[in-house]
Amino acid sequence: MRFIAHIRKEDNEKQLLKDHLIQSAQLSANWGKQLELEKTCYVAGLLHDLGKYSEEFQKYLRKAVEDPKSVTRGSVDHSTAGGKLLYDYCHTNSRDPFSLILAELVGNAIISHHSSRGLQDFFTPEGEAKSDYLRRVEEIDILEYEAIQKRFFEETISEVAFKTLLKEACDELKGLYQKDGKMKKNTTFFLLKFVYSCLLDADRTNTMLFEEKKQYKQHKNNQLLTTYNKLLEEKVGTFKADTPINRLRGQMSNQCKAFAERETGIYTLSIPTGGGKTLASLRFGLNHALKHKKERIIYVVPFTTIIEQNAETVREILKDEENILEHHSNVFTEEDSKEKVEERELIRQEELEQKQALMKDNWESPIIFTTMVQFLNAIYSRGTRNPRRFHNLTNAVIIFDEAQGVPTNCTYLFNEIVNFLKRYGQTTSVLCTATQPSLESVGRKLAKDADGEMVSNLAEVEQSFKRVEILDRTKKTTWTIEELAGFSQEILQEKDNLLIILNTKKAVRELYQYFKNNPLEKVELYHLSTSMCAKHRKELLDNMRGKLKVEQPETKLVCVTTQLIEAGVDISFQSVIRSVAGLDSIAQAAGRCNRNGENEQQPVYLINLSPKAENLTHLPEISQGKEITMEILKECNQELLSYPLQKRYFENYYEKFESQLRYPVKKTRLNLFSLLGEGKEGLNHYKNAHGKLPQLVFHSSPKTVGKYFQVIDSPTTSVLVPYEKGKELIAKINGNMALEEYGYIMKKTQQYMVNLFQHEINQLQKNGVIYPLLNGEVLALTENAYDKYFGVDVNAEAPTAYLEI
Repeated sequence: MRFIAHIRKEDNEKQLLKDHLIQSAQLSANWGKQLELEKTCYVAGLLHDLGKYSEEFQKYLRKAVEDPKSVTRGSVDHSTAGGKLLYDYCHTNSRDPFSLILAELVGNAIISHHSSRGLQDFFTPEGEAKSDYLRRVEEIDILEYEAIQKRFFEETISEVAFKTLLKEACDELKGLYQKDGKMKKNTTFFLLKFVYSCLLDADRTNTMLFEEKKQYKQHKNNQLLTTYNKLLEEKVGTFKADTPINRLRGQMSNQCKAFAERETGIYTLSIPTGGGKTLASLRFGLNHALKHKKERIIYVVPFTTIIEQNAETVREILKDEENILEHHSNVFTEEDSKEKVEERELIRQEELEQKQALMKDNWESPIIFTTMVQFLNAIYSRGTRNPRRFHNLTNAVIIFDEAQGVPTNCTYLFNEIVNFLKRYGQTTSVLCTATQPSLESVGRKLAKDADGEMVSNLAEVEQSFKRVEILDRTKKTTWTIEELAGFSQEILQEKDNLLIILNTKKAVRELYQYFKNNPLEKVELYHLSTSMCAKHRKELLDNMRGKLKVEQPETKLVCVTTQLIEAGVDISFQSVIRSVAGLDSIAQAAGRCNRNGENEQQPVYLINLSPKAENLTHLPEISQGKEITMEILKECNQELLSYPLQKRYFENYYEKFESQLRYPVKKTRLNLFSLLGEGKEGLNHYKNAHGKLPQLVFHSSPKTVGKYFQVIDSPTTSVLVPYEKGKELIAKINGNMALEEYGYIMKKTQQYMVNLFQHEINQLQKNGVIYPLLNGEVLALTENAYDKYFGVDVNAEAPTAYLEI
């Protein structure tokens, strides 16, 4: 009997099981080299589909092709056999610690490689007698188990060669463990995730290649990185050193290039806002990658607005759209119109889309722009799609732009993975921000390298880049909206434009409405908030940029906004009012004032809005950040944005939030950090219940971590809004959309989406102004629920036509 792994839909061609196992093992081993786990990952690939050697699975597979409706996908378990075989060979009768580690490490990856919940817990936090992992490898009776082993050893690898392979894998693990003398328990969590990632990518890649009749081609990222470096240096050579600021930018950029000679490490780049950190960090990244043979450069940023801006800049300089990947939600640009798509050769477009889809799934691209959400999901989220990317975080350069944007509850999780990637994964990380978080001051420290700041004369640079003066107006009693409006009028008597940044959407809306009701003479008014879709905000920002460049404008300009404008938005005002918040936010606000040193130092005013005007009760991080800043302001006898005060601010901030840094899970006594390796909760429960501990080396609970992990604590839902072309898209989706148009249309919708919290959606549903499209796959708003000034109006009432129905 020929044992089959897959049957190609197109032509009924069959992939032999032994071929799939060996080819997957080779791919997995190739990626495993990054952690010196080549043999270990080979074992994972070789055993992952062992259960397909059963006659039951072979019947299921053929039936699935002949009559797909007659079978239930996944109804025949083919994942447990490989994990069980490894457990039987390496765990049941062995006392060798590395044999036990191999069984658990690789076995869990194998039994979980098709699980929607991802890796199984070794211990459940509740201390159950048998975790899912133990149940799978000890208790499940596998039909034809003896026959499966016999067929495997006859077809794929001899039993003698298999035992030799296991010995080699154990020796590998021993070498890795002895690297440190004693490995931290949390490290085993990341080793497990790494092996799992290599297996997932190998299995999915080999299956895809078979389906598409292709051979695997190793990505030649080094050649591309060499080309990119040449193009970047040519571009840098065109920059003029015609002003003191431009000369300083050039000096810092050159320092970054020289710093690339340093070994793999964790470094900081504290270029002030407007100092050219995007290209300076890219210079470091490219030169460091080429010097130390890194595979890729990954930019991790907190917001999609920065990604789009920076990726566009980099693509233009490096002249490559195909291989520079953006992985976030808003990946379809307006310029990429349907007409442009249709002009391209259909085959070429399909190939490009397939390639980019694969790169998005596994992050093989030489340069990647992604968000902090996607980065952390690749490590901690459940399922199989996100973890597949993990192995490509090794042997890389990761640049964390605006590094202070690490979510507070993810602080320990962030520090642990960055430390692991440096120590074991040979990955260099750069914290790139003008306001460096003191991540080395917390309990689980970030292992920054000594003398790791790329800018050598930081104090002088800060002074030279000082383009604003922070003016404290918090000493008086708290401000009302009316008083803030009056103060704004005073500023506009001297300045042509003013940016006002407040902490809540409600406060922004009330101030904007006050200005509308009490119009300022010859003043153009703008409002920005996340209640507006990306396209709406982009148009307003572009409009403002054009008007801000006019030297003697006929009308003045005021923009009232939430802190979204602080997220790397390239715009410059003559003056700024900032409702007091964390010092990092104030520094970002200052970066929107006199950004390019167009004038002498310009004012940034700090004001303290009243609780009635700006309620921060449900925004603890902003509230605590504000409180710490207010304490510093009371004692402040030096420049507020100086490095010593920033360091003090972050140390105080982390101290106040110490209990939150471990990612506590709401309504439980759990914290995710302890579940990475310590597993004390589960161990104690188990010991109390059973009087002993099972013979497991690993104590982590990856399934439970994945179950609770969310980068954004309050998940949102994307809603399609009827702004400009958004109306056409809603109509198109609601009509007869051809199947081939689906992908194109759905990409275009991203620019017209707004993320809403569940309570906002509930209110819109109650008012009858939100409705489902595509059987609930997409939610859309009625036209009256989207305001041209404010964006989504959660209090909008259903239009008359809807009420009559």
